[in-house]
Amino acid sequence: MSGGGEFNFIRQRLRPLTRGHPAALDLMDDAAILTPRPGESLVLASDMLIETVHFLSSDAPEVMAARAFGANLSDLAAMGAEPAGYLMAISWPKSWSDAQRDGFVAGLNAAAGDIPLIGGDTTSADAPLSVSITMLGFVPEGAGLTRSAAQAGHDVWVSGTIGDAGLGLDIARGKLDKQEHLLSRYQYPAARTELGQALRGLASACIDISDGMVADAGHIASASGVAIELEAAMIPLSTPVLHWLEGEGDEGLKRLVSSGDDYELLFTAPHDQAAKVLALSGRHGCEISWVGRVAEGEGVSVIAAEGDAMSFQSGGFTHF
Repeated sequence: MSGGGEFNFIRQRLRPLTRGHPAALDLMDDAAILTPRPGESLVLASDMLIETVHFLSSDAPEVMAARAFGANLSDLAAMGAEPAGYLMAISWPKSWSDAQRDGFVAGLNAAAGDIPLIGGDTTSADAPLSVSITMLGFVPEGAGLTRSAAQAGHDVWVSGTIGDAGLGLDIARGKLDKQEHLLSRYQYPAARTELGQALRGLASACIDISDGMVADAGHIASASGVAIELEAAMIPLSTPVLHWLEGEGDEGLKRLVSSGDDYELLFTAPHDQAAKVLALSGRHGCEISWVGRVAEGEGVSVIAAEGDAMSFQSGGFTHF
C-alpha cells in the first residue's frame, strides 16, 4: 500500500481524518473511546456499500467515498442526530493502485467535513470495493426521531426534490445526456443533518429517502401502523427532472418516486405544526414541501391528479 504497508497507510492517510479527536486515540488502538455528553443519547447507524451494487465500477474513487459517507450520514439526519464521528471498515480491491486509494481518502476527507474518523479496519481482497461505515451522533434524551409515531391526521412533508439521483445514475451509466445537477445529486449526496436536528420535537416520524420515496414512505406506514397518501401533483421536482418528465406521463412519475439515492427527508408532523414546518423551508439548504397525509389503514398510495391511486409493481429498491 501507499507509503509501505497497511499501518503506514493508516498513519499517513487515515490518521489525519481523525481531526485530532481524542476518541480516536490516534488510530493506534483497536477501539475508540467516546464519552456521551450529559443528558444526551448516543445514536448509531451502520451501512455497508459494495461496488457494482451501491456504486459503479466506473465511478471515480472520490465519488465512491462521497456516496458511502453521504448515505451513512443521512441515517443520522433522519434520526435528528448531531454527528459526532464515524468508524470505517474497508476492503480494498487488490487491483487498486496507491493513487486510487489516495483518491478515496481525499473524497472521504471532503465529504466528512469536520466529522472525525475515530476507528475502523482496513483489509484487501480479490473482490470489489466494500465499505462499511458506522456513524455516531448525539440527540437530547428522548428527542430522537423514529419511523413509528406517525398518526392519522398528520401531514406528510419532504425536503428538496425527488428523482434527481435516479436520473443522475442513468447519466453515470451513459443512458442520458450529461446534466451536472442530476449527476452531482447521484455522485455527491447531501445529508440533511441540520434539517433533521431542526425537526426534533416537531416531526412525529422521519426517514431518509434511500430506496425510493414510495418504498420509504411504506417503512413509516408499516412502523407506525398507518396508511400514507401521497399527492402526485405536490411531489417537488427539479427543473431538469420536469424537462425529462415531459412526454413520460404517469409511468415517468412512477419511476421518479420509486428511484432511490435522493437522501431527502420524508417526515410526518401534526397538522397544527404546519406553520412551524413551513418556517423551516429554505433555512437549511433546501425547501420543504407538503406532499400528503397520514390516514387510518395500511400501505402507501400515490393519488394522481384525476383522484385515482396509481399502481406500482415496485415502490423502490430492495436487496432481496
